[in-house]
Amino acid sequence: MSEAMHPLAPHHLPGFIVAPGETDVLFTGSVIFIIALLMMLGSLYFWLHSLPERIAHGASQVQFQLVAVLALLALFTHINVFWVAALLLAIVPIPDFWTPLSTMAESLARMAADRRQAPADMPAASAPEAIAAGSPLSVNDAPLSQVRVVELEAPSAPPDDQHRVPANEERRP
Repeated sequence: MSEAMHPLAPHHLPGFIVAPGETDVLFTGSVIFIIALLMMLGSLYFWLHSLPERIAHGASQVQFQLVAVLALLALFTHINVFWVAALLLAIVPIPDFWTPLSTMAESLARMAADRRQAPADMPAASAPEAIAAGSPLSVNDAPLSQVRVVELEAPSAPPDDQHRVPANEERRP
């Protein structure tokens, strides 16, 4: 076989057509470009799938775990509803009901324990002597028989109140 050009071939061939046995640069470049593009698109896909987990990272542990499970289900099953649910769950914070309830329960348990111990640990001095001595008191220091309810009187009207005009009357000069 001769290396001369075929008589029917055009005299000027484009640069991407190579002679037999030479490296096809356009094909090699295209393959490298496609592989790089697929890697970048795959990274973008996984980055987008981890978005709910990154949003929920500062939330409570239970909320973070729920978001992570929903995102993994969406990733492996390709059911987009799981990913949308994970994103919504990550954005909307779940209120923490347990912490206030547990602190209230602990406080009530301490109060109940203090009440049970109060009669046995009753101070020897009564409340008036303790006040005179300058020691701090709490409600549990005095027995209920010594606790008095004091009613305070309403303050008297200031002397300027006599000249005040009622709201329904107009002032005249």
